[in-house]
Amino acid sequence: MRRYGEAVRPDITYTPRPGVYVFLPQADSLLLTFQAEPKPEFQLPGGGIDPGESPLRALHREVLEETGWSIAGPRRIAAFRRFVFMPEYDLWAEKICTIYIARPVRPLGPPSEPGHSAIWTRTNTALDLLANEGERALLRALLRG
Repeated sequence: MRRYGEAVRPDITYTPRPGVYVFLPQADSLLLTFQAEPKPEFQLPGGGIDPGESPLRALHREVLEETGWSIAGPRRIAAFRRFVFMPEYDLWAEKICTIYIARPVRPLGPPSEPGHSAIWTRTNTALDLLANEGERALLRALLRG
C-alpha cells in the first residue's frame, strides 16, 4: 500500500487507525470539510471507523457529521497509509485511509462535528486546498481520468 507524508520513525510505536474518506463531486465542484482544530485545514470528508462499525456505515456517519450531507452510491477507489501524530487523541497513528467516490444527495443540516464546515469549491481549486498529500495525489489521478 502506498505511503504519503512523513517517513515511519523507528523510535515510535504507531497504533493502526483505519478510516474512510470520500470525494463528493458535483458538476465541476467538490464538497470538502474545513476543520478548524487542532490545525486549520481542508480535508476530504471522512474519519475513523469505530469498533464494530462497517466501513460504509462509518463513511455515511462521518460525511453527515462533517458536512451535514447525505450521500449515495459510494465506490471504493483507492487506499493509502500515513504515519502521523494525532494531537486530539494524543496518539501516534498509522492511518490506513480507504478512499471512496460518491454522489452528494442533499444537505440534512449543518455539520454536527465541532469545528467543521462544509465547503463547496471548484475541483481544480481543491488541489491547492487539500492539506493531505495522498488526497491531492488521488484527486490529480481522478482529474486525469
